[in-house]
Amino acid sequence: MTYFIKASAVDAGKTVTPIHICRPDGADIVLAGLSPAQQTYAKAHKFNGGSGQAVLVPDDRGAVALVLFGAGAETDGYSDSILQAGTLADKLGAGLYEIATAPEDWDRALLATVWGMGAYKFTRYLKKPHTPPTLVLDDEMQADETAALVTALNRGRDLINTPAGDMGPKALHAETKSLAKTHGAEFKATVGKGLLRENYPMIHAVGRAAHEKPRLLEIIWGDASNPSLALVGKGITFDTGGLNIKSAAGARIMKKDMGGAAHALALAEMIMATNLPVHLHVFLAVAENAISGNAYRPGDVLSSRKGLTVEIDNTDAEGRLVLGDALTRASEDNPDLIIDFATLTGAARVALGPTLPPFFSNRTKPVPAILDSGNAQLDPLWHMPLWAPYMNLLSSPIADMKNSGSSFAGCVTAALFLQKFVGKNQPWMHLDVYGWNPTSTPARPKGGEIFAVRGLYHWLKAGGLGNL
Repeated sequence: MTYFIKASAVDAGKTVTPIHICRPDGADIVLAGLSPAQQTYAKAHKFNGGSGQAVLVPDDRGAVALVLFGAGAETDGYSDSILQAGTLADKLGAGLYEIATAPEDWDRALLATVWGMGAYKFTRYLKKPHTPPTLVLDDEMQADETAALVTALNRGRDLINTPAGDMGPKALHAETKSLAKTHGAEFKATVGKGLLRENYPMIHAVGRAAHEKPRLLEIIWGDASNPSLALVGKGITFDTGGLNIKSAAGARIMKKDMGGAAHALALAEMIMATNLPVHLHVFLAVAENAISGNAYRPGDVLSSRKGLTVEIDNTDAEGRLVLGDALTRASEDNPDLIIDFATLTGAARVALGPTLPPFFSNRTKPVPAILDSGNAQLDPLWHMPLWAPYMNLLSSPIADMKNSGSSFAGCVTAALFLQKFVGKNQPWMHLDVYGWNPTSTPARPKGGEIFAVRGLYHWLKAGGLGNL
């Protein structure tokens, strides 16, 4: 889907409709630049720069001559931010538009990104075609980078929104392979019994009951002399909960349980498309947590690539199992940093809600810069503790640990479980993302969502791997 066009690519004679964005204290200045008839029209529609106001001002033939959009009063509040402009594309018809004026403190590249986020619609199963309005990107909007970021983010949304019947392990495999090919990256897949031969027993155990085989997918890209980054993603394409089966309500949106893989792929695509100086290795642990006669059971003890044994307390805590093997493999290369993404715990949603992901790091030095980058991109994270004493909540009398336990501090104990599979001196970060917007908000339509990745991309771009 095309949301943007460079100013230099607009054909002469094409109509480009200007958009004027202002706060209430700047509305009079914007209105003063209009014709008397346009001023009358805007005032009749009570335009005053209020947050989210949109008025399509016609010319003398009834066509849209310009668009007025209210930024709202300048405050320290998140809701009155540039994200409000994410509603613009949804209010406009097809055609070319440009941002003629906007608040001076708004970053124009971020404004363009927000436009693309708000223009997104998932249309795979709809008969009616969707033609979004197209924003003309000026030099300040960093056209190539902005288009790359929005494309990656919206592709990730598509992956999450696609039902499990069409986005099972094989389909996610094909999508990953295609992305690697697009960017000239190496691709590798370890599938089915190959997981046992190559020593990924927990990935195999979680996915062995499904009709499509579990797999570990890898993308390797970039110059090996650059700082190295491993991205690990949970790719459970549907989660029944296993033999500890979910309720009907709990299972309803479990197509999103591969959201961690979608996040890893979105960040990988941003890195590759913009050619960041990074040596990248992506690991996606892909399986369907299904139910059949050979499903793994509560009380089973699984071996792992790390050599640790894990007693299964609950088969619905499967994401940490597949990630455990993938994190062990990622650590074996000693990258400068491992970042994993997973739709891991309901406890994270209880603690922080659906749209603020908890973020764990075994290094404190980069945390402030990552939080600042997320806030600057309106893509926030919240730092949470790897509180070691809580590891005793996962103790087992018959194995090295359990995969779940107490109802206390669920997202912390999940992170502590994962940490056991990370190399002893290996820098590592974990993001427990929801991957879903339960309601539509500016720039974030209801459905599959990619959180925190834009902030992480800009942190990496600013040299984050050199400041660990």
